[in-house]
This record gives sequence, structure tokens and C-alpha cells, in this order.
Amino acid sequence: MTRERASEIESRPLDWGMQRRLAAIVHADLAGFTRLMEGGESRTFRHLKTAQIDIWRPAIVSGGGRLVGTAGDAMLAEFSSAVAAVSAAIDIQERMALFNEALDDTQRMLFRIGVHLGEVIVDQEDQNIFGDGVNLAARIQGLAEPGGVVVSRAVRDMTELRIDYAFVDAGEHRLKNVSRPVHLFHVRHAARISATRTPSTARRTVRFEGADSARVAYAFDLSLDRLASAAGGMVIGRAEGQCELVVSHATVSRRHARLTLAGDVLQIEDLGSTNGTSVDGKPASPGTCTPLQVGSRLRMGDVELSIRQA
Repeated sequence: MTRERASEIESRPLDWGMQRRLAAIVHADLAGFTRLMEGGESRTFRHLKTAQIDIWRPAIVSGGGRLVGTAGDAMLAEFSSAVAAVSAAIDIQERMALFNEALDDTQRMLFRIGVHLGEVIVDQEDQNIFGDGVNLAARIQGLAEPGGVVVSRAVRDMTELRIDYAFVDAGEHRLKNVSRPVHLFHVRHAARISATRTPSTARRTVRFEGADSARVAYAFDLSLDRLASAAGGMVIGRAEGQCELVVSHATVSRRHARLTLAGDVLQIEDLGSTNGTSVDGKPASPGTCTPLQVGSRLRMGDVELSIRQA
């Protein structure tokens, strides 16, 4: 680098080429991407590109937003309106549901979508966006159900949903590298909310069952009513005297993970276990609550459990 070039760079103001603005940020990630790629790289890539071109781009553009970028299985979009951002997220998930009807169950592409309203830094050269607003949207996305949408309170307070959708309170969460708790809300179809609230003993109990790599079976039932009454949640681990739910396996930590309920949403939080926790192939970070639902695959150490209605 010449001395003149170095002098030019040093003389530029710190905000050279940058602009700040308030934006509604939509961050999406494909659940089980590693599993899909292992099942067929070319097919998964083809389905992903089709979804991006035929579903994501049209939905974002028609909602008045712009697709900032894609990176592998992740997508980032920006809107000037929180209402438009949430409407686009719902539109995308509805279109993806139709897209998936033509695919085998093992090939279906279920995106998690997070929406946040916050300030972003815009790189004037390539129009990429950065900042806490983008980081929060990414963290929020990680707490959405596969095929679902989760928004921050800032978005909820600025948005009125279509009559057939409603916000479901998911409570406050401690997100990785975020100092303050963040209040989140699931966006759910009204018919689904009614179904989850129908009183039924069967619906209020879920069963975890599976095996380790040696095909040794493990299983337990979880009463959601009992979990709801447990102020600190219920701990899963191998230590009988320290856990409400015991999985006696050498790769499961003494206190491995904690189950909690946030509204109607079952969640799991890794407690800093030695061999880790994952949901549908995606690692669950310690200190972060990850949603679980019927059909999810929970892995703790060498033990993998499927979740179903009891």
C-alpha cells in the first residue's frame, strides 16, 4: 500500500460508507439442513434454490422488502415496516407448506423465521446490513419452531395480524451474547391455537422414547401439567437424586438439560453438558431455550429420543 493510499484511509471519517436506519429484520434458517444434505446434496440444493427463487424472493418483493442475502441455508431480508415483515414471513411459511406437499417427509424443507425491529448499519457499498438488530433477529429465529415464526415484543407491539392468526406469548428468554432478556411471541394460526388448548389428558402428556447407538432403549413420559407447576422447570440427567427425569447413560451429564413451558411451548435448555444437546440435528446452546414439538428429535450425548403424544 502506498503512503498516499494509507493517508487517504486514515483520513476517512469512522462512519464512511455507513448509514444507520430503523428496519424490520427477517432472519430464516433451514431446520435439519445437515440431515437433508446427508440424504442428498444435489436434491437439497435444488429444492433450496427453487424455494429461494419461487417463494422467498416474490414474497419479500411483494411485501415491499428486499432480500439482503443468502448464505447456505440461511436468508436475511429487510423491511421498512414491521407489519409488512410479519405478513411476508406468514406468506413464506404458507407457500412453503404447499411446496412441501409435493416432497417426501424426509425431504421437506422447514424454515425457522425470526422477526425483529431494530436499528441496523447499512454498508453503502454493497447494501449489506449489520448490528444488534440483525444479531437479535438471528437469535430469535433459533427459537422458532420448524415451519414457524417468532417475533420480538417490539414487532408484536407494532403489528396487527390477519384475523386468522394470533400472537402466542412465549415469555422472556436469555439469548446468547445478549445482556438483557428478550420477550418473544409465536405467530400461530388460530385453528392451531384452539387445538393446543383443547383440554385432553392425552394432549397434556408427551412421551420421549428412543435409543443409543448400541440400540439400548430409553423412554419416559412427561406430564405438561406437572411441568407447568414446576417453577424452575424439570431437569433431565443421569443423576437420580438431582433430576426429575432420569436417562441413565454414561454420555448424559448428571444434570444435562432443563425442560420448561413458555405458554403452550415446550422448551429445552442445555445446562452446560459435557456431550451437548441437539434438536433435529441442530445444537442447543447452553443458556438458550430451544422449542420442542411432537415429532422433534432430541439428542443428549449418545441418546436420541423422539417426541410423540402419549
